[in-house]
Amino acid sequence: MRLLLLLVFVLLTSVSAGCSSHGADMPELGQVHGKVTLDGQPLSGVNLLFEPETGRTSRATTQEDGSYSAQYLIDEAGVKVGPSVVRLEWGIDASGPKIPAKYGTKSELKLDVQPGDNVFDIEMKSK
Repeated sequence: MRLLLLLVFVLLTSVSAGCSSHGADMPELGQVHGKVTLDGQPLSGVNLLFEPETGRTSRATTQEDGSYSAQYLIDEAGVKVGPSVVRLEWGIDASGPKIPAKYGTKSELKLDVQPGDNVFDIEMKSK
């Protein structure tokens, strides 16, 4: 009987130690924030998508002053460490000047996310 109780205790301890709010496959993240401007003017309501070579896309939306902070999950800030393509698009309820194609659907914008803090300002030009 003692052996069975010991076995159950070890099993429960092992299971609870392995549980966390995030899965074991959670990648290393870097914190990414910055400001988005077009011709020197801040853009509000623009969605940013940080697409790594593999794995989950991180997202952000710019504020009134053009600032943003990327989120990996709803409750986890960051972007997967490594290279990412960054795409910008207007949000569902937002609009404004046309985002140049090289920052939008045909984005040429790349970011190599490092562990820790990453400031990534995006200064777009319409011409």
